[in-house]
Amino acid sequence: MTSELIIDAQPKEVTIALLEDQRLVEFQKEGQDTKYSVGNIYAGKVKKIMPALNACFVDVGHEREAFLHYQDLGSHFLALEKYVKQVASDRSKLAPMSKAGSHPELEKEGSIQHILEVGQEVMVQITKEPINTKGPRLTGEISFAGRFLVLIPFAEKVNVSSKIKSKEERTRLKQLIQSIKPRNFGVIVRTVAEGKRAAELNNELSVLVETWNDCIGKVQKATSLPVLVHEETGRTVSILRDLFNPSYESIHVNDEEVFKEVKKYVSLIAPERESIVKLYKGNVPIFDNFSVTKQIKSGLGRTVSYKHGAYLIIEHTEALHVVDVNSGNRNRGVDNQEENAFEVNMGAADELARQLRLRDMGGIIVVDFIDMDSAEHRQKLYEHMTQLMKSDRAKHNILPLSKFGLMQITRQRVRPAMDVHVEETCPTCFGKGTIKSSVLFTDTLESKIDYLVNNLGTKNFKLYVNPYVEAFISKGFFSLYMKWKFKYSFGMTIIPSQELGFLQYKFVDLKGNEINLTEEIETK
Repeated sequence: MTSELIIDAQPKEVTIALLEDQRLVEFQKEGQDTKYSVGNIYAGKVKKIMPALNACFVDVGHEREAFLHYQDLGSHFLALEKYVKQVASDRSKLAPMSKAGSHPELEKEGSIQHILEVGQEVMVQITKEPINTKGPRLTGEISFAGRFLVLIPFAEKVNVSSKIKSKEERTRLKQLIQSIKPRNFGVIVRTVAEGKRAAELNNELSVLVETWNDCIGKVQKATSLPVLVHEETGRTVSILRDLFNPSYESIHVNDEEVFKEVKKYVSLIAPERESIVKLYKGNVPIFDNFSVTKQIKSGLGRTVSYKHGAYLIIEHTEALHVVDVNSGNRNRGVDNQEENAFEVNMGAADELARQLRLRDMGGIIVVDFIDMDSAEHRQKLYEHMTQLMKSDRAKHNILPLSKFGLMQITRQRVRPAMDVHVEETCPTCFGKGTIKSSVLFTDTLESKIDYLVNNLGTKNFKLYVNPYVEAFISKGFFSLYMKWKFKYSFGMTIIPSQELGFLQYKFVDLKGNEINLTEEIETK
């Protein structure tokens, strides 16, 4: 299996698509002004103690106060808290971690009101994004994730990923890390560290320790709370850190700054793979070029079709996701009803496993499969779904089919589920139900070009239109496109875009900013 990462960086948002064997399996969209806060570390202040919940609310600068439960304080919270107080009390000199005093581990069953008090300064890390009316979720167990290692201050122990099966390799990695890690630090060795040389692991460990030192230095210098002391890497780099593997065939980026950022990161974690990062310079939108747009349109709607006419209906409620499996107008397959239901359900499982990753659906997912009488078929479907979900990085749990034919799945949710609307508002009537004659559309475009060139003085720009319209405009040597170039500006370029409706258009300047000349804006 080969993987490709396609990054579409626009002035207002960055969209990332992961393709496996040219099939879209993960899709993330984030505004340029939106911050992905999981992993961020804050020096915050306790605002409320809730004994009934055995939890507290902490001010970390978000719109809503963050939630910290006693069970999330971490076994080494007392040592961390003592060190933070020591650092905050002496702003002239930073106490070295190697001389930080030891402290007993936090009891598993205890009360938060005996540990924290209102107004107390705490160092915490976000583990879950704000969702709906809930604020962020916090942990007191600070960690720094690298490509090969995870550094945990005050933990002391070295743990090796259970996915590394070789006893010899586990022993080698454990002994190696124990010999190079500083005192008062714990380390988790990640699966991708298998077979890596001591120099590579030591370099990353040094970087992670330096990151911790930067954090604690900011805590020492903080004059008011809350304060952000460590910000997680950008969305692009964080995805690369978690997903990057040798099967990556290429990483395509359409923005030079993001390209440099990605290339720099890849050169650090895998210098031999630096050449797979490529800057896309084509005129056609990058997602159109790699057939991502079409897959988004077909795969992220309420109804999702899969093989032989069958389809899924996916509904999202406040509490859970509901998926209904339908055979539709299926005209292929076996005549036996039981065998037909089994075949449709197995195909639905394939598509559902992809949809869970693609939409990043979390929480409770209830799937209504087509009823099957055979216990053997029900067991095979459960085992097939379990096997498919092994490639999903999110923690999950799957229950066998109930007697009603329902499968229940829980999947880790650390941020709100992505809701992508693939239906398009009519770009010409704006919901009114009537449009101008389509034969006059080229006249409308020409008037916009005239206004742009002669009134606004913009000579160099790109005009994005539907591929069918682009084909009509550019048809032949004496095409409308050539006529407009001679009449108005040779700096004009017409580009087909699958994102646009039939009579929709978009003007973009050379910096990538949209020039809004739509009919709706002008008539307001």
